[in-house]
Amino acid sequence: MEPLILLVQGWWWVAPAVASAGAASYMGLTTGRRRARRLELDASRHEETQAYRALAAAKAQLRAAQADVLSERARSGSAASLRAKRALQSARDAERAASFALRASRARVKASYVQYRASSTTEALPIERLYAAQDTVNARWLTYETDVDKALAYPLVTDSRHPAALAFLEAQRRAQFLRPTPGRRVTPEEFVRYRVAVAEMESTLAEAERQAGVPGAQRNPQSGVAGVLGSVADAIDAAIPMLDGLRSSLVRPHLFSPRPPDSAPR
Repeated sequence: MEPLILLVQGWWWVAPAVASAGAASYMGLTTGRRRARRLELDASRHEETQAYRALAAAKAQLRAAQADVLSERARSGSAASLRAKRALQSARDAERAASFALRASRARVKASYVQYRASSTTEALPIERLYAAQDTVNARWLTYETDVDKALAYPLVTDSRHPAALAFLEAQRRAQFLRPTPGRRVTPEEFVRYRVAVAEMESTLAEAERQAGVPGAQRNPQSGVAGVLGSVADAIDAAIPMLDGLRSSLVRPHLFSPRPPDSAPR
């Protein structure tokens, strides 16, 4: 009896420690699953924040362009120069594009939230759906390599000397490079970049098929990942070059450094 009492006295702390470690592991796994399930929602909110900041910058540049036009009118007493008018029109176009991008990003946040609330623990995770989408595009392209009839009928799809095929191969390489390692925590920024790359894979393959004369190929597919992606990232990407060009063309670039907000309004 005495050895048993000594054993209990020496190792009484083992059971609470094991229980605590088990509880911590369970909480970590549960939190990780929840974070993985809401990854698409977090990515949509990240896009909304980026779109909000792009709109704020576009509005600041539009005000600066308007001020330049008024300044030239005041100095010369006549109409503003053609350069100033073009810069003002470019600023208006950039502001309009950024506004549309913000609206689209807010719509995506709402859709992602509804999808997240309706999803179950048995459904595939957002990152797993992207994996499957990329694998599907790769498998579709490989049929032109492995199927003799397809390879002979549509050689341009796999010919790297053809611009459309080369564009797909570059998009394929970029998507593979951005593909997160399974099991690793993926940030919203990484998810957005990977999703855009997969959508570009799908669209460039469809364009290569169209140019090769594949029956049923569409110029701008709106199904699958490309359809889900929509125009949010495209609109933001289109607005950024216009903003950069406008930054160098206007007279007072020091006005174009608005401090972005820390977070987008909800």
